[in-house]
Amino acid sequence: MTGLISGAAPARVVVGVGARRGVSADEVCALVADALSGAGLPRSAVTALATVEAKAGEAGIVGAAERFGVPLVTYGPERLAGVAVPHPSDGVRAAAGTASVAEAAALAGGGRLLVPKTRSAGATCAVALAPAGAHDLRHHGDAEVRGPVGADLVDLAVNVRSDTPPGWLRQHIAGSLDGLAAYPDGRAARSAVAARHGLPVERVLLTAGAAEAFVLLARALPVRRPVVVHPQFTEPEAALWDAGHTVERVLLRESDGFRLDPSTVPEDADLVVVGNPTNPTSVLHPAELLVRLARPGRFLVVDEAFMDAVPGEREALAGRTDVPGLVVLRSLTKTWGLAGLRIGYVLAEPATIAALEQAQPLWPVSTPALAAAEACVSQRALAEAEEAARQIAVDRAHLLAGLAEFEEIRAAGPAEGPFVLIRLEHADEVRERLRTLGFAVRRGDTFPGLGPDWLRLAVRDRATTGRFLQALDRALTLAGR
Repeated sequence: MTGLISGAAPARVVVGVGARRGVSADEVCALVADALSGAGLPRSAVTALATVEAKAGEAGIVGAAERFGVPLVTYGPERLAGVAVPHPSDGVRAAAGTASVAEAAALAGGGRLLVPKTRSAGATCAVALAPAGAHDLRHHGDAEVRGPVGADLVDLAVNVRSDTPPGWLRQHIAGSLDGLAAYPDGRAARSAVAARHGLPVERVLLTAGAAEAFVLLARALPVRRPVVVHPQFTEPEAALWDAGHTVERVLLRESDGFRLDPSTVPEDADLVVVGNPTNPTSVLHPAELLVRLARPGRFLVVDEAFMDAVPGEREALAGRTDVPGLVVLRSLTKTWGLAGLRIGYVLAEPATIAALEQAQPLWPVSTPALAAAEACVSQRALAEAEEAARQIAVDRAHLLAGLAEFEEIRAAGPAEGPFVLIRLEHADEVRERLRTLGFAVRRGDTFPGLGPDWLRLAVRDRATTGRFLQALDRALTLAGR
């Protein structure tokens, strides 16, 4: 199941739910709908249902979350017991460990109560407005390794291939420094990228990383109903909000393997953004499934920043000219370790490229970055990237096999990117324990559609993974395994 969410920026409406055993999804949905109506909120305002862990398998609550198309967030009783609620009940405290499951679950993420506890025969619910920063769209993996402490950590938080850039690429970039007195000339690099994908240069735009491309798309394209498919890289949505757009979300669910059903995207959406393979879920969507999203009058933006980490780049749309409105984004920072240089590109119809180029400042890509772009699409580089992608697949299998040894951990999958998404209780505490043991991992709760029990792990070599798994075992023990 997937769900559509619309409304003002990062504000989140969370509905806390408690229920007796055997309650139906119909009853829970009707109760929640009444509570929302009383607050003047549409069903689409809900971004999550929340409850106590003991109710995580209750069919009526699970079914209600699916019908609303939102995640079901669960909390341990000790977490909810520490949440002050306006309408406590001694009976509920004795049975569930918290004075009110509905109100405590709604408020566990902070914020204020919009609708206090309301009841039906078999369920209770409460509605809260979570704080504006509940999903920090500007939080990225590099935040985990900043500062003096972060510099000493083994980095599993950032999805840049380790031990990069290679020596030959560093030398090539260094050789470009003699030309810094002249203004950058991107013609050779643009032609090289075009040739790499079998496209005319009019279909290529070089950018200062994929992040700049998202800003250009948000500012230059004449769209009225943009939709972002989540969980995915948050910068596209942030750029759209910054440009004054109202953004709607299609949330993919863990129960569906975070896979996309094209029919859930609104028919009149005129811009749809989806990642492939998707960060952070590591899901690789079939190319022809994504093509079903394309139609006249719609921009279909596919973020392929990690596609060169997939052996054979299967399911890639880069180079396709038969898909109306297709916009493909590529990054050269991940595989080649060039995050500090900022280089990427856009592939699209010539009219779209011209509109984006018009929105760019003069000389947006530096001479060293242009040199890197030209080198990274050479035959030598493509062969090396393919070899690296195959090694990543082997290393990822080793990581997943190690993770499977932990009963507490569930990995999303099948994973196809250079990272793995895992779910576990007390993920925040485990993440902090790992830091004390020398490892940085990426928190997952800043991705819309995920909650506080998710972590993202970059794939590393077998030796690093072995040390990490030992640290993870220790962190889980310290967190009350």
